[in-house]
Amino acid sequence: MRTEQPQDVEAVRHVNTLAFGRAAEAALVDALRAAGGVTLSLVAEVDGQLVGHILFSPVELDRNGDRDVAVGLAPMAVLPDHQRHGIGSKLIRAGLDRLREAGHGAVVVLGHPDYYPRFGFARASRFGLRWEVECPDEAFMALELREGFLGTRPGIVRYRPEFGAV
Repeated sequence: MRTEQPQDVEAVRHVNTLAFGRAAEAALVDALRAAGGVTLSLVAEVDGQLVGHILFSPVELDRNGDRDVAVGLAPMAVLPDHQRHGIGSKLIRAGLDRLREAGHGAVVVLGHPDYYPRFGFARASRFGLRWEVECPDEAFMALELREGFLGTRPGIVRYRPEFGAV
């Protein structure tokens, strides 16, 4: 796992497009990058080929007028022929470690409720949080990187405007 470099842009676009079977997530990554909305972007390589990508961007926690900043995990992509080999898990763990080391307080994700808990994610509602868009409670999750950062005060998580296009 390594930090995305400028020469990786085309390969990152390719990985996201193939992994999701559409260009929307690749366009999201491009838009976030162009808007300065990237907190962390990592890539995975196998035999010199870029096969995986994960991006983290800032999200706002709006708690009745009090605003905190956390990090959103999205998208995470692995080329189809490299899926189910642990690459996505390694990307997530490496990203969470780097975010923790950098002092970030929490990460949120909209994802598969059977996948993300293995990394410590729990329902965001447990922390009093919900996404600004209607979604199944079990699919919107949060992970505290610093104990007590999220607490249990009710609030709404707002992603960057670039997510509105996905």
